[in-house]
Amino acid sequence: MGTPSKNTAKASTPPSDATLMTAQRRGQITALVREEGAVRVTELAKRFGVSEVTIRTDLDHLEREGKLVRDRGGALPVVMTRTVTALPDLDHRMSLHIEVKRRIAAAAARRIHAGQSLILDAGTTAIEMIPHLAQLEGLTIVTNALNVALAATAHTSANVILLGGTVGRDSGSTLGSRTEEMLKELLVDHLFMGVQAMDLHHGVTDTNLDIAQIKRAMIRSARRVTLLADSSKWSTSGMVRVAPLTAAQVLITDHGLPTTARREIESLGMEVEVV
Repeated sequence: MGTPSKNTAKASTPPSDATLMTAQRRGQITALVREEGAVRVTELAKRFGVSEVTIRTDLDHLEREGKLVRDRGGALPVVMTRTVTALPDLDHRMSLHIEVKRRIAAAAARRIHAGQSLILDAGTTAIEMIPHLAQLEGLTIVTNALNVALAATAHTSANVILLGGTVGRDSGSTLGSRTEEMLKELLVDHLFMGVQAMDLHHGVTDTNLDIAQIKRAMIRSARRVTLLADSSKWSTSGMVRVAPLTAAQVLITDHGLPTTARREIESLGMEVEVV
């Protein structure tokens, strides 16, 4: 009689109970991330009765498989991001989500006090703040937006500083090295910045390199940064990085922002005001 093949004996070895338990736990973790939007290592360890080291190993494995994204102390779901490819013309942008933009602008204006200095960028939400600033005395408004500068001059008593530079026809704002140089000389109390696109993993992005550079310079010139973004901007991404979400302290948005997204943003230490 011949000797049985060693290879034949090994091929029928079933997976161990530990391997099956690990696979089952990882499947449940994946489902939890999708349902809850964010999970913490400490909570998962208690839930499954295993060590935090084991949970971290699970999360690392699931991230490699593309089933979640590792975050400080836990994990977040993989977000499908819509790509933004171009900046619509100014008139078209002014007409989009106008009522939502007005609510966001009113909420932003309530954060401003008499005597403060602020930057209003060329976003179409910032100009909606102007009517709410008329009664505040001693403001200094810095802007690169031509329409914001004109409206602030006409309807408020603020000292208005228009940043110099080359006028971008699509944005209706000044751009370029001269604009950046002026911003380097300034330190204001508050920046209210519009957003073309944002998501959890790429942060704030744009489709125009010149605009993105000015937005970054504005962030560096402000003690406090508030993002003004209706919910349509969430889970979108442009080709040019502006800044991580954590470059701002506050996001003002509308009720269209998913609850899971709000929790994810707040987990970064940001305040989210929904109007």
